[in-house]
Amino acid sequence: MQYAVGAPLPPRHQTQEQGATQSWTPGPGHPVPPGPPPSPSAPPGGPHPGAVPPGTGHPGAGGPGGAPPGAGHPGAAQPGWSAPPPQSAPPAADTTGTAGSTGHIQLPPGAPVALPSPPAGTAAPDAAHTAVAVLLIGPAGAGKTSVARHWADCRRVPTAHISLDDVREWVRSGFADPQQGWNDHSEAQYRLARRTCGFAARNFLANGISCILDDAVFPDRPVVGLGGWKRHVGPGLLPIVLLPGLEIVLERNARRSGNRRLSDEEVARIHGRMAGWYGSGLPIIDNSQHDVATTARMLDDVLARSLASPPSW
Repeated sequence: MQYAVGAPLPPRHQTQEQGATQSWTPGPGHPVPPGPPPSPSAPPGGPHPGAVPPGTGHPGAGGPGGAPPGAGHPGAAQPGWSAPPPQSAPPAADTTGTAGSTGHIQLPPGAPVALPSPPAGTAAPDAAHTAVAVLLIGPAGAGKTSVARHWADCRRVPTAHISLDDVREWVRSGFADPQQGWNDHSEAQYRLARRTCGFAARNFLANGISCILDDAVFPDRPVVGLGGWKRHVGPGLLPIVLLPGLEIVLERNARRSGNRRLSDEEVARIHGRMAGWYGSGLPIIDNSQHDVATTARMLDDVLARSLASPPSW
């Protein structure tokens, strides 16, 4: 069979991410992983057709970091072929806080979220129109996810709901379900999910979008719980506790299904540990007798007070 032979294709246009990946050089503590050993079946004089040497772009692409197809490859270049001059790199990402090419403000690395500052001439920010980050704490069955979702739906400013459980379940193969036994893997996946949620919260706030996160944070584990969220998001995060009575929590948990339904014993144990939030100084909402919409309105009232007088945590 014969193949048509023509002039080589021009180098593929590199995106900003591809360019960053190809120009990356490891720093201290980031050793270069060893390359694959040579294949014993590789033909003499060059790699197997279609193989991609380390650091190259798309197989067979010319230009920076690329190489012409190997000999015998359909569309191979003829002897004497020379690559066209490399294209100039795209402009660097805008990290100054101004809108970049995507129309979004880039998040400065590691920038913590501070409390919103009040407008000129006012005593405190307006809770209904201010970009805020709220951490809704409570035991399983307290209604955190339902209240957080409804609150985010009904705000008059753009607001995102970031569910820790949803982010944990991004892990499909190898998901460490704490109900099957708490171990190093489940602990690591919880920590990873919290860091991921924290970055998402900072990114939303940097672009003027409020967010509400929900998590079962225990008062007897301050380093992992509130301390972790404060490290991941910043001191501007506003924690609020949702803590109905035990009988209500048991009833709501019984209506759950899948791996989010816990045993009654586990629910009672978690609820008992959550009682430690009383006397902590954090605002607490007892929604035992309130529906989701009413609880969301109570959350607005508590948030307004928290912005006027931030809790110490």
